[in-house]
Amino acid sequence: MGRSQTSEVARAFACDAIPISYGFVAMSQYVLDHHLEGEKKRLALMSQLLDPMHRRYIESLGISRDARVLEVGCGNDSMSAWMAGHVAPHGQIVAIDLDLSLVNDARAPGVEFREEDIVTGPVDPGCFDFVTARAVLHHVSNAEATIDNLVGSLRPGGIILLVEPDFLPVSVAEPMEIRTFWNGWLTWSRERGIDYHLGRTLAPRLAAHGLKEIGGTAETTLYNGGSPWSDYWRQTITELRSDLVQSGKLDDVLIEAFLARCADPNWWTQTIAFTAVNARAPTSEA
Repeated sequence: MGRSQTSEVARAFACDAIPISYGFVAMSQYVLDHHLEGEKKRLALMSQLLDPMHRRYIESLGISRDARVLEVGCGNDSMSAWMAGHVAPHGQIVAIDLDLSLVNDARAPGVEFREEDIVTGPVDPGCFDFVTARAVLHHVSNAEATIDNLVGSLRPGGIILLVEPDFLPVSVAEPMEIRTFWNGWLTWSRERGIDYHLGRTLAPRLAAHGLKEIGGTAETTLYNGGSPWSDYWRQTITELRSDLVQSGKLDDVLIEAFLARCADPNWWTQTIAFTAVNARAPTSEA
């Protein structure tokens, strides 16, 4: 048996071993707690809006049918359940989240759900052919450590796909009262440790970790009041309203003005630019 074959056998054995536990030191927290009233409905709407883009990117990457896949921040499991079908019957999905209470089907075929925190360490280091996370990094306490742990979960030659927001073009929205609303939202989010400009940093961050074949794009959607995107923001602002007002960064007048626009079919605007970046880990021979 050649040297490269020996290393592959050793890696396969390690990846089939008992998962390593890193504990929950410095556990991350969600600003929008999973147990808030309406959070299940809001998360379902987010899946409806973002899953098609996420699926399209995954399909473009040519992930093999026998791939071992890691999804970080699985939420309601809409993507992990879909990916399980994509790699069935020979592949495997490991789906992790801080809180699995919103998972729709904890017995989804081909999916192993784990309650873990990616900030504290990689998941089964060096064992995954494909790793993906969507709208996770901009919420975590240490994005650099988290990216290091995501990359550390990849096998040599494995592919990573990260999808994160960039607040352009929302920050130049019209009319001025809406721009003022979003500026207040951004100030509030920074104080809560949320980085809504993280999307633009994904490519250089992955390059700094030594990954290759980096590519990606940013997408924004044009929408009007009364549309699913308006409904998503209405639900989000309603859940957070008390905290937004108490922070002093927004007031009821601005919030009501924004909610009124979200109900007006004659008002058109654009979403956050969701930035999707993919890259490949170097092979062991590289």
